[in-house]
Amino acid sequence: MLIDTHAHLDDPAFDADRGEVLARAREAGVEAIVNVGYNPERIASTLALAEAEPIVYAAVGLHPTEAERLTPAVLSSIREAAGHPKVVAVGETGLDYHHRTASREAQHRALRAQVALARELGLPLVIHNREAHDDLCRLLREAGADQVGGVMHAFSSGDPAHLEAVLELGFYISLGGPVTFRNARALQNLVPHIPLSRLVVETDAPYLAPHPYRGRRNESGHVRLVAEKLAELYRLSLEEIARITTDNAKRLFRLPQPDAGVV
Repeated sequence: MLIDTHAHLDDPAFDADRGEVLARAREAGVEAIVNVGYNPERIASTLALAEAEPIVYAAVGLHPTEAERLTPAVLSSIREAAGHPKVVAVGETGLDYHHRTASREAQHRALRAQVALARELGLPLVIHNREAHDDLCRLLREAGADQVGGVMHAFSSGDPAHLEAVLELGFYISLGGPVTFRNARALQNLVPHIPLSRLVVETDAPYLAPHPYRGRRNESGHVRLVAEKLAELYRLSLEEIARITTDNAKRLFRLPQPDAGVV
């Protein structure tokens, strides 16, 4: 069994066949999906999906590219949403210096506010990082993110120093489609240095589809292809990688065991 620790199945890209996508995920062995609501509108659709689908859980937050939208009212709405029984994390938050839809100052404020909220609620963080590694790790340390931990979503850096800084914060490393890309040699070479105890898998569906679906719509069932590539890189069986990453995801997000029922 596998857990897709980061997806956006409420995205309009799935409006025509969301039920079939979820059925294919179950057929591929996916037992749980963490769907990420990253702005007020997508938080609402994420919670609705989690309520409708037993295998779907939720993370709620404000994406760094939308950080200019942060107000006391928006932060309050995230806090309220985080009280939902199927919410398992705050995020995705973080920093994105590639897209320039929000100033760095606004992103820093939004990140600090959401780390504080995660600490207040005792929830882990889902962190987005694009071209901002040094500032991100510094701000996470200053804000006390290590007190709640979390996951570095879609980790794609091939830099050992970047990996070490994340591990020192106590975060998990989530790998998705890019690790399967033929030109991802630096990341693939780094993978065996990621402690298995800190490893989880994701799709980021509908984005970042793995090989051989690169450039097409991604979906949660494709997380199996990520796990297969990791099994190759660690020289372990698929079953072993699935067991390890599933156990890690359940520990990270405090997900129930299959016989414990769902809300």
